[in-house]
Amino acid sequence: MSDSGETWQFLIALAALYCVVIYTVRRRRNPLHSIPTIGPSAPLVSYLGAIRYIRNAEGMLWQGYRKYYGSIFKVSMLDGWLVVLSGPRLIDELRRISDDQLSSVEGVAEVLQLRHTLDPSFDDQFHVPVVRDKLARNLAAVYPDVLDEIFVAFQEYIPYRNDSEWVSVHMYPIVQKVMARASNRIFVGLPHCRDPKYLDVTVNFTNDVFISSFIINRFPDFIKPLIGRMLPATTKSKKILRPILLPMLKERLAAMDSKKGEDKPRDMLQWLLEEGRSKGTPLDSIVDKVLLVNFGAIHTSTVTFTHALYNLATYTHHIEPLRDEIESIIKEEGWSTGSLKKMRKLDSFLKESMRLADGSLLNMFRKAMKDVTLSDGTRIPKGTLVAASAVVAHSDDTRYADPTVFDPFRFARMREGDIEESDKHQLVNTSVDFITFGHGKHACPGRFFAANALKTMMAYLVLNYDVRFEEEGKRPANIRIGPSNLPSESAQVLFRKRRVEGQTLESCGDWTRPARVLY
Repeated sequence: MSDSGETWQFLIALAALYCVVIYTVRRRRNPLHSIPTIGPSAPLVSYLGAIRYIRNAEGMLWQGYRKYYGSIFKVSMLDGWLVVLSGPRLIDELRRISDDQLSSVEGVAEVLQLRHTLDPSFDDQFHVPVVRDKLARNLAAVYPDVLDEIFVAFQEYIPYRNDSEWVSVHMYPIVQKVMARASNRIFVGLPHCRDPKYLDVTVNFTNDVFISSFIINRFPDFIKPLIGRMLPATTKSKKILRPILLPMLKERLAAMDSKKGEDKPRDMLQWLLEEGRSKGTPLDSIVDKVLLVNFGAIHTSTVTFTHALYNLATYTHHIEPLRDEIESIIKEEGWSTGSLKKMRKLDSFLKESMRLADGSLLNMFRKAMKDVTLSDGTRIPKGTLVAASAVVAHSDDTRYADPTVFDPFRFARMREGDIEESDKHQLVNTSVDFITFGHGKHACPGRFFAANALKTMMAYLVLNYDVRFEEEGKRPANIRIGPSNLPSESAQVLFRKRRVEGQTLESCGDWTRPARVLY
């Protein structure tokens, strides 16, 4: 071999050695290197850990719990590392860290790839204070409309039979539709909340965001924008919805300008229009916000209610205690947000269902906006995704007795003490032990509306139907992909018109419509 050939081989080997040394030094200086890993952490083989995370995230989170409880560990994803915090102390610290260090908005945007599944208008979060303030203040006033829509929808989708026959119902899509109708009764009102075309857009948009984000998250950052443009489903939803809502928005603007808006509508569309107008927001962007609030309302509530319904159909002996409580309160006080608050067993049933499965094994996602140092000295570099382990927080045997057991009235018993204890264990209250809605200032602003809708839906079914699965006592397996923990979307639930001591429901009073609505 010539001297020049040997020289080139030497230079190539030297360059390769230089690259390895530089990479090794940089890797060891990276603060992430000092955070323990569940699964392999070396270059390339870490992708095996990412595949394991997709297939068995729960197993990895429990392994991290056993090895690093009260501390921090990381798991590999296909597009980077996820740092997981476990234990009440760190969850509370995550709640308190400022947004300029660990951003909730950017964390959610990263997980759902919202800048690729939606568009840059996501950065303008003016819908959040509308949900937090306007919707929350008007819950009692809009409740009669929500109640009416839930009753009408269920009667349409699960009609009564004149006999005692059990009817098999594919519930997941029905729950989606009922939740979409109940939400949009106060988002855009009648008749659009019952328009099949409008409802299909809102439901499909919600599904498309999750499917698109799952696909985009399988790719490295530099190619994500391209993948996002190749998945036009959310853009299609906007094109369908704008011709429906833009005329409504223009009509309302004209009414406001002509000072005929004294009796203006009391719904989300109006509140978004008023907030957007004060900011100079284009009407197209307000339509986008309608899609965004639908996304927030439909998916999580559908998952939550379906999990709870499956528990009801599995543990049917809990139906009567729920029925007794609901029936006695409604007979005494009618349907109202106030009467819902008194249904402690119902509140507890839903919260216990959410404790065991709320749709995600992780919650409180944050993205590091700068290098962050935690109280224990752990350094988290800028750009890192951080989350709290919800499955661990909700199943920690130091916080919950028999945590793997479905105990539907667990929280009702906890509320038997003083007023402070009672308030602390309500469904809508968050804590380091219950982070389904997040915790702290970034807790879900729509949880109060969601809780009222969920309670009303469950109360209606309990009062009007007997429910069970074909194979009694056997709950369908959850769907688990990555951190998702979803109810089966294909399961069938058996419904029969409620019977009392061998009689059909008509013999004990008509509960198909609200006898009294107070607000």
